[in-house]
Amino acid sequence: MDFETLPPDAHNQKLLLNVHPTDWVNPQPQGRYHLVVLGAGPAGLVAAAGAAGLGAKVALIERHWMGGDCLNVGCVPSKSLLASSRVRGKILKAESLGWKTAARPEPDFGKVMERLRRIRAGLSPNDSAQRFKELGVDVFLGEGWFADPETVEVGHQKLKFKKAVIATGARAVKPNIDGLEEAGYLTNETVFNLTELPPKLAVIGGGPIGCELAQAFQRLGSEVTILERGPRFLHKEDPYAAEVLGKVFRREGIRIVLNAEIERIGGATHGRVLHYKSNGVPGYAAVDQILVGVGRLPNVEGLGLEEAGVRYDERKGVEVDDRLRTSNPRVFAAGDICSEHPFTHAADAMARIILRNALFGGRAKWSDLVIPRCTYTDPEIAQVGMTEKEAREKGIPYTTFTQPFSGVDRAVAEGEEEGFVRIHVKKGTDRILGATLVAPHAGEMISEITAAMVGKMGLARLANVIHPYPTQAEAVKKIADAYHRTRLTPAVKKIFQQWLDWTR
Repeated sequence: MDFETLPPDAHNQKLLLNVHPTDWVNPQPQGRYHLVVLGAGPAGLVAAAGAAGLGAKVALIERHWMGGDCLNVGCVPSKSLLASSRVRGKILKAESLGWKTAARPEPDFGKVMERLRRIRAGLSPNDSAQRFKELGVDVFLGEGWFADPETVEVGHQKLKFKKAVIATGARAVKPNIDGLEEAGYLTNETVFNLTELPPKLAVIGGGPIGCELAQAFQRLGSEVTILERGPRFLHKEDPYAAEVLGKVFRREGIRIVLNAEIERIGGATHGRVLHYKSNGVPGYAAVDQILVGVGRLPNVEGLGLEEAGVRYDERKGVEVDDRLRTSNPRVFAAGDICSEHPFTHAADAMARIILRNALFGGRAKWSDLVIPRCTYTDPEIAQVGMTEKEAREKGIPYTTFTQPFSGVDRAVAEGEEEGFVRIHVKKGTDRILGATLVAPHAGEMISEITAAMVGKMGLARLANVIHPYPTQAEAVKKIADAYHRTRLTPAVKKIFQQWLDWTR
């Protein structure tokens, strides 16, 4: 990865000054460190700051940018872009809300991207090399690798450690498509460098990254085509959730090609042409830019993992046990390098487990955590715990309760009836197994259900939680009330009726 980013304006210069200052001088190693951390993304930063705050002697190594993907090419720039694109979403609904839309405001893509760079640069001091130096962390910028099971090298410097953390993250997968390299393509690592809107954009891959950016670029004025090799996009999510989002995408003009097998990519007089088959039928998409979002690969190369005695797989990453220990008991791992949950909040949670286990000999387990996730399309899709498919695969009997937002007053009033709340409980009990929400702010609403699961609070207890009226979160209470109604069996109703008759 090149340390320069485009365009070379004042915002990006400020960013680079914080995340990879060219005049940085690495410190002299301090004997044996309590903790050496490889990678300054979310997991590495939390581990380093937390350990230093406890008084440990900590070294942090970063070969690219402090802040990792989240700050530089992930959460921060993508959500800044989505915020701008959501204005168009409101405009598209303006007439249904009683507004005349004869003169519609138009997006200025250059200003949208300038705002993105300004926000990213403004947040970068939080993750900067200088800030972590001030926290008491020895920050080393450069390539780091294991020289042996208890030593990391950075350049010509050797860092001895009692414990170490591998938190080097992951990178975008490059699919093996004939002509892709010659045509040129974007990933999440380069798409935020754009200064001009591509009139036509192909998005290869219908995962969270592909769906979020496809909708954003369509709303900002591109003609977007999503090519997904599977029978539906967002294949890990509730199929009904993906169906709702698919209807929104098509209504907004996004072209969706499912079961798409891209055979080759060729050049054209103006742009690129993707030749594919969908359900065996040939087709093509002529576009100006290609965005690839087909998954991530762990950054295990060049780390000297063999010398450290750390087992790993080139596709799955570093092997860890439930306490996040590698095959070398001195070395732990956190974040995308070892996790199936490629989320900043998951990396943060893993780093906190490592602090307890590595520094204090704790026995905290990764499997005990309840990890929600959210795809930040409009509407958002949030999920926690098991899906119906996962419950079936594990042989767990379950009952599902669903509340469409068409039956929630606040959603109707705001014209946001599309979507639902769906909660699964273990059959015969109120124990929550999992939930899916499809709503404009599903990512905010999922935390109530996550908190209930963490606190071992059953669905029946949620009926006692008073929600302000009118709010869309009232859908959760409606589901809890629906569960209570299932307990009123004919026998229970008969006993209750007898009680009422007796008390007259």
